[in-house]
Amino acid sequence: MAAKDVLILYGFQRSTYVNIVRLSLHAKGVAFHFHDTENEMYTDAHRARHPFGRVPVLQHGDFWLYETNAITRYVEEAFDGPRLVPTDVRRRAKMNQWIGNLDAYFYPYMIYYLVHETVVFPELGIESDNAVISHALPKCAHALSVMEKELSDARPFLADDEPTLADYFLLPTLTALGFSAEGKRLLETCPRVRAWLARMAALPSVAGFRATLPARAPIEHARRWATDHRPKA
Repeated sequence: MAAKDVLILYGFQRSTYVNIVRLSLHAKGVAFHFHDTENEMYTDAHRARHPFGRVPVLQHGDFWLYETNAITRYVEEAFDGPRLVPTDVRRRAKMNQWIGNLDAYFYPYMIYYLVHETVVFPELGIESDNAVISHALPKCAHALSVMEKELSDARPFLADDEPTLADYFLLPTLTALGFSAEGKRLLETCPRVRAWLARMAALPSVAGFRATLPARAPIEHARRWATDHRPKA
C-alpha cells in the first residue's frame, strides 16, 4: 500500500466514539491501522494530532481529520463499499436525527454520567458519585424509551431497512451501557432495543470488529477524568 493510501485511526480501545469509526470502517470494508493512544492522551504528540486532545483522529496519507461525524462522512465519500448513508432524503434526515440524539441525549447520560460512575471509575478504585448516577438514570430510561418506540418489526434498523451510520453511532454506547448493572436493568425493559442489539451483533462487520478487540482493561488515563472531566448532578 502506497504511503498516500495508508489509513491510521488514533484512539484508545474503549472510546465509544473511536469505536463508531472502527465499526464504520469495518462496515465499508476499508483496511486501516489502529494506533492506541492510551499512553499518549495528555502528551504534546497527541495534541499535535487533535488540538483539543480528544479522539478519534484519522490520518489518510498526509490528510488529517478529527471529530467522529467528519471522519465517518469522509470515509463514506472517499471509499467504495456498502453505503452507510441512505439515498432517500427522508431516511437520510432520520439518520442525522439519530446521530444528533446520540450526541445530545444518549452518550452524555449513558456514558459520561452512568458508565463512567458505575464502571470506569470503580475499575480504577475511584468511588462512584451516587448523585450523578441518580441524575442519569431517568434520562437514560427516557432515551431508551424513545428508541424502543422508533424500532419496529417493519423497520429493524433506526433509519433504513439496512444499517446506516445511525446504527453504528448508537451501537458502542448501548453496548457500553450493558456493562453497567444499572444499564442492564434498563435494557431489560426494552425488548426491541435488545433485539436491535442482537441484529447488530450478528452483522459480519460487527463480529469482525469485535474479534479485533483486546480483553477489556481499565482506562488508566481516566484517573484524570475524576478531577478534570467529571459531571456534577
